[in-house]
Amino acid sequence: MTDAWIGESLLYVLRERLGLAGAKDGCSQGECGACNVQVDGRLVASCLVPAVTAAGSEVRTVEGLAADGRPSDVQRALARCGAVQCGFCVPGMAMTVHDLLEGNPAPTRLEARQALCGNLCRCSGYRGVLRAVEEVVAEREALAAADAAAGQDPSGDGEPRIPHQAGPGAGGVHASVFGTAAPAQAAPGDPHGDHPGTTGTRTTTTLTATRRTARTEATREQRSSHRGGRGDRGGDRRPEPIPHGLGASLPPADARAKTEGTFPYAADLWAEGLLWAAVLRSPHPHARIVSIDTSHAREMPGVRAVVTHEDVPGTPLHGRGRADRPVFASEVVRHHGEPIAAVAADHPDTARMAAAAVIVEYEVLDPVTDPEQAFEAEPLHPDGNLIRHIPLRHGDPEAAGEVVVEGLYRIGRQDPAPIGAEAGLAVPRPDGGVELYLASTDPHADRDTAAACFGLSPERVKIVVTGVPGATADREDQGFQLPLGLLALKTGCPVKLTATREESFLGHTHRHPTLLRYRHHADAEGRLVKVEAQILLDAGAYADTSSDALAAAVAFACGPYVVPNAFIEGWAVRTNNPPSGHVRGEGAMQVCAAYEAQMDKIAKKLGLDPAEVRLRNVMATGDVLPTGQTVTCPAPVAELLQAVRDFPLPPLPKDTPEDEWLLPGGPEGAGEPGAVRRGVGYGIGMVHMLGAEGADEVSTATVKVNNGVATVLCAAVETGQGFTTLARQIVQETLGVDEVHVAPVDTDQPPAGAGCRGRHTWVSGGAVERAAKMVRTQLLQPLAHKFGMSTELLQITDGKITSYDGVLSTTVAEALDGKELWATAQCRPHPTEPLDESGQGDAFVGMAFCAVRAVVDVDIEIGSVRVVELAVAQDVGRVLNPAQLTARIEAGVTQGVGIALTENLRSPRGLVRHPDLTGYALPTALDAPDIRIVKLVEERDVVAPFGAKAVSAVPVVASPAAVASAVRAATGRPVNRLPIRPQAAVVTAG
Repeated sequence: MTDAWIGESLLYVLRERLGLAGAKDGCSQGECGACNVQVDGRLVASCLVPAVTAAGSEVRTVEGLAADGRPSDVQRALARCGAVQCGFCVPGMAMTVHDLLEGNPAPTRLEARQALCGNLCRCSGYRGVLRAVEEVVAEREALAAADAAAGQDPSGDGEPRIPHQAGPGAGGVHASVFGTAAPAQAAPGDPHGDHPGTTGTRTTTTLTATRRTARTEATREQRSSHRGGRGDRGGDRRPEPIPHGLGASLPPADARAKTEGTFPYAADLWAEGLLWAAVLRSPHPHARIVSIDTSHAREMPGVRAVVTHEDVPGTPLHGRGRADRPVFASEVVRHHGEPIAAVAADHPDTARMAAAAVIVEYEVLDPVTDPEQAFEAEPLHPDGNLIRHIPLRHGDPEAAGEVVVEGLYRIGRQDPAPIGAEAGLAVPRPDGGVELYLASTDPHADRDTAAACFGLSPERVKIVVTGVPGATADREDQGFQLPLGLLALKTGCPVKLTATREESFLGHTHRHPTLLRYRHHADAEGRLVKVEAQILLDAGAYADTSSDALAAAVAFACGPYVVPNAFIEGWAVRTNNPPSGHVRGEGAMQVCAAYEAQMDKIAKKLGLDPAEVRLRNVMATGDVLPTGQTVTCPAPVAELLQAVRDFPLPPLPKDTPEDEWLLPGGPEGAGEPGAVRRGVGYGIGMVHMLGAEGADEVSTATVKVNNGVATVLCAAVETGQGFTTLARQIVQETLGVDEVHVAPVDTDQPPAGAGCRGRHTWVSGGAVERAAKMVRTQLLQPLAHKFGMSTELLQITDGKITSYDGVLSTTVAEALDGKELWATAQCRPHPTEPLDESGQGDAFVGMAFCAVRAVVDVDIEIGSVRVVELAVAQDVGRVLNPAQLTARIEAGVTQGVGIALTENLRSPRGLVRHPDLTGYALPTALDAPDIRIVKLVEERDVVAPFGAKAVSAVPVVASPAAVASAVRAATGRPVNRLPIRPQAAVVTAG
């Protein structure tokens, strides 16, 4: 292409002009690696490369890695090894691995980790990527050995084979929600486009690039017939059989599209007549709005609309838990980054400049940033500053133990930090409604909120769920999608909004910063007698889901331990800090760090082993929570703890140059190897599954079978947690049908609820199972009637229908014989109840447990900490997909390491400091420890479909506590704050 503009990055040109959407915009700072491409054979972050500097260069993107239409061996290995979950970072990972193996065909594990440390991932924990590297190296070495034994040159023509060389004649179009090609976007002031106004200097840039080819989903036969790259013998190699049914490691159906960069996320979409949106946000955490002047923005060439609070035709407030958050601030701003206005324009730069041109006069007010001061401060909201107070009373308040330990603990603010920032496309409808293409995880709730704000009936608002680029918390932020829809309705044109990384940090909700005061009473043998605690959650400016987080924190404040007497006070309050909401393991993670620190203190005071103290107190099935609820689900806590305690410890580092990288701080660290101390610690976590306190958990699914192909319709959003794979496995096992498709999600389908707390495994999976069983009955009834037997006497195995006595034997295909069968079913777990005025009640449907043993090395002179190994034992109910389950546990553990050591979104005086992936330090492949899943306890929960439990959240809960416990063991210091600050791990002489 030609005619790039100064100021446009190579990434922008690739995505918006050439239609090569495989390179992803995760940060625009060169920190995440999602946009990695090769320029003249050198790996670069395309977001940092000015397009003009690539003039005449050969640019290789992820779309060019395939050979003859078949994914490269690296792409296939990434899909096979559990590296593909949400998939947003995978194209960048694939480029990095290809680049690594070009220069180093046989890298060590450490070299692979070093190469990948520039690629951030929130979903996989990096373990799957490293396994993929090892598999590719092994495959290529085996292929080279086979070629050498056959006396053949590996390439067949004397030239080295390049496994990702593009085939000839590659062409492509931009991914589009309408399936049409996107024309090149004209820059501001481009005389060839409709963008007068902003001027600039034109420069001609000619890029040689492999363009993406538009693809439809290929059948298995088509895929297996493609000739592969190196590591695949092509036509002389039979395709491996695909795993089948529950209990098998069935790969995700979208894994190929994600590794090739063709899987569509909202930021990749395009529509004819597209406008771009930008949002003006408050620079102050607390201020009164005196006036808003949008005239200068409206007069700018290329600007099509400017909206403020005056342009909201319906309900001006929204919120997941409580509607207290304005679409646009009108009289007062309550947090840094609150939306004030939004702009739609012909080009993203024009939109951003116009948003900056909106003049807002503020009267700056003193922010309330200390949650303890919120009780006495002036009300920040008409509802006041107190969102909820839960006083839990259980047992005898006069009970006391022979040993008493106390502690004050602080948990910092963690950000969900999805690698893909928020993005969306709004398209007006002919009936005056609007369609929103979003990464929503609760589309029906988002639709109802949007309809109320737009002043429309829900039927005139449709949400179509796109790819979800990371979901460790609620997606999408409603405050992001509502301005988008308003602009589309006002302009009558499609409008696209892609948040910058800074906007993402400022706009969405975070984990609640928490202050915890604890007092534990125990007898002389270390058995707990009473727990007293005060828990204060900083909700930030708005309520959101703080009430739910507080309920979890208070209910699980004593952990998975038997505590006969418990007295807990819990509060959630508003401040002018960034808003808090649902993040994986909310409430439970904060209290786990505190109660496990208390268990370490009891062990130290009594001179007992920390694991032994825990074993003397762990709960089991039939015990009672401090809320008065009996634990009826399997609770194998003792078995989990014993498994990690008895697992062999990792060896100490050897005196080799490579092992210098394994010291805290690496070889460039300021400390000395002699200052390194090793510590071992434990963390036991618990979480609740599904909603709580009376939440109506229900999901609906439809299963259809036609021409031997099954289709599942369910509005359960696939966030990378594997629901669509699970749904395919359920139908395969129930109906014996090989080919199963899961339909895309939109709000025309019946609701399935939010995608959090393992809901979709339980509720939506249960609905799919019930619908599939109804179809199974329809399928078997004619045969059963013909042979005079009950359908219960027939079974389906490996695509065959047989009777108990062997009289009947036929195939599923023959039984279907052109029939079209379908059924719709719902799944609704047993009801729960809210906690009463004493914190008592059966508030939870089910619970899951996890034990983690952490081994850390600490440089006690400078406070550097390296997590060597995390041994994990988890209560999973039933393993439905081994590879998927392993990947989810590894991801949760790695996220827990980040919470323990690096992740802290600082906001002094309410101002978010360093809202980017440079200042907010996510764990990299070098930070990720060895993760040993030593035991998976499969004790099925009889009330759960398939008996399975949620697996993602509880490792996040237990891992930070285990790491802190290990640092305490290494240093003897109390370690009462997360993330752990270096000064907390320093041991002074004497």
